Amino acid sequence: MAVHQGFNPNGFSRRSFITQASCFGAFYALAKTIPLPALAKSVGIDSRVSSTPLVDKGFASVRKVGNGLYATISDPSKGATTYCNGGFLVGKDAALMIEGFSTVAGASFQMEALRSVSQVPVKGALDTHYHHDHSMGNAFYGARGVPLWAHASVAQRIVDSYVPLQGADKAAVLGSFEKRIKDAESDTERQHAQGDLNVLTGLFELANSSMLALPNHPIDPAKLPMNIDLGGGLTAVLESLPGHSGTDILVRVPGQNVVYTGDLLFSGIYPVAFDDKATISGWRATLAKFASFDKDTLFVPGHGQLCGREGVASLREIFDDIAAHAENMFKSGVPVQEATNRYVVPDKFKNFVILAWGFTIGPIIAKLYAEWQAK
Repeated sequence: MAVHQGFNPNGFSRRSFITQASCFGAFYALAKTIPLPALAKSVGIDSRVSSTPLVDKGFASVRKVGNGLYATISDPSKGATTYCNGGFLVGKDAALMIEGFSTVAGASFQMEALRSVSQVPVKGALDTHYHHDHSMGNAFYGARGVPLWAHASVAQRIVDSYVPLQGADKAAVLGSFEKRIKDAESDTERQHAQGDLNVLTGLFELANSSMLALPNHPIDPAKLPMNIDLGGGLTAVLESLPGHSGTDILVRVPGQNVVYTGDLLFSGIYPVAFDDKATISGWRATLAKFASFDKDTLFVPGHGQLCGREGVASLREIFDDIAAHAENMFKSGVPVQEATNRYVVPDKFKNFVILAWGFTIGPIIAKLYAEWQAK
């Protein structure tokens, strides 16, 4: 994670590591500010979606969303054990797990849910991308001999992003963010800076309370799409699409019109776009592709509630709104930071969660500026 605003984790030395983990602290405090949106009416009446969850621990619930398909939906406001969404696919011969989550306890929770419905061997556990909330719990799978699947770049991105934080001086890591709060010239700037500091503090604590496990089954994106036969007629398709992290892999079940998107889709939440490999034009193209899927497609987003194509439409509209604002500012010669501070959330999206300004709206505007300047 190459976080902007003066923080370069690659500036620290690397070191080897092994796996195990759990965490909370500031990460948990941050999670409590992110409530889960209500289940959309259109999804609530979808016959594929079970009316009651298979299991509900508050911080996450697992719900059947198809024949052999299950979605793990997190509610961070009730705990950060899982934090992101995931799920599992259960065929006659094997199962596929989706996400390592933020803690080993989160991965363990999902495995327990799987074992409550099937004892088939687990073919693999897929990290949809390398970010900490999707991979810090990998150790649970690794310790049990479950192959860890991910985009071929994920292992190195985990090493480059999170190993340097382990044992690092907290003041050195967070100092520039604290300085931004002190130097803020307005309440708006101060609030944005505080939000960014909260996220980084949570990440720092998570990295220092976790032992990292690297994927050992790298997937070459050039060889995707790839069919995964789990038996009994259940076939999943792995695809790599641009947008969120440069390492994104989604899982489609075309036979049932269900898609596990990872963080290529946020539902009821502003998109997180800080990653140095995130591409706004690529992401918008990916969302346009999602919008072209069958009208009955059910999406399991990386964060937020289950949704249909209306969830895709909302995220596209958010990108359109930010882009329109950014283009107006760019053509008027307004500096990128001022353009970021001037953005106003439309009334239509007032209830959408914003993790932190500098991880969502700020980098989207900055990346759009960069794309236009490159032209």
